[in-house]
Amino acid sequence: MAPVDFSRELLLENNRVLLRPLEETDLAQLLHFSLEEPELWQYSLISAAGRESLEKYIQIASKDRNENRSYPFLVYDKATGEVAGSTRFYDYQPMHNTIQLGYTWYGKKFQGTGLNKNCKYLMLEQAFDTWKLDRVEFRADNNNLRSIAAMKSIGCTPEGVLRSNCAGLEGRRDSIVLSILKHEWEQSIKENLKSQIGTA
Repeated sequence: MAPVDFSRELLLENNRVLLRPLEETDLAQLLHFSLEEPELWQYSLISAAGRESLEKYIQIASKDRNENRSYPFLVYDKATGEVAGSTRFYDYQPMHNTIQLGYTWYGKKFQGTGLNKNCKYLMLEQAFDTWKLDRVEFRADNNNLRSIAAMKSIGCTPEGVLRSNCAGLEGRRDSIVLSILKHEWEQSIKENLKSQIGTA
């Protein structure tokens, strides 16, 4: 398989969600989250709370995509007809045939609605079925119990905690590492997740 090329436009879509490339022009569509729900980035390594931080957040995401390090998406919820947030592929390692999935955040009204599982299904399908990767890794602040529960619910296996492994917004943080392997996706996780979202 050829290495993943983040320069190509990628659209992921099913009956519930549309994931399209995040662009710098999307600032206006995301600004209300940044101004009205700054707590969305409580556990993030990079905050997008406030207009200036959001601008920087999107600029960094765009730069990383241009340098083939990540692929950030804007998430559109078809059920409400609204932009819901953002997520991305990042830390692609062609030598090891692995990638990480994260930088995921949604406005409060979209949390717990099934939107996230639809997004994760589409992204995992892309990673394993189209790109033929061997491993997808997830990380989160070890105190972010909501995010950890969401990752476990889609089939991620916890691997351990990296103690004080990176600088958070308020001091050092411990990061939990979870993953899904290709054979796990093929043997059970794909169909289990597909049944949870109803349709793909």
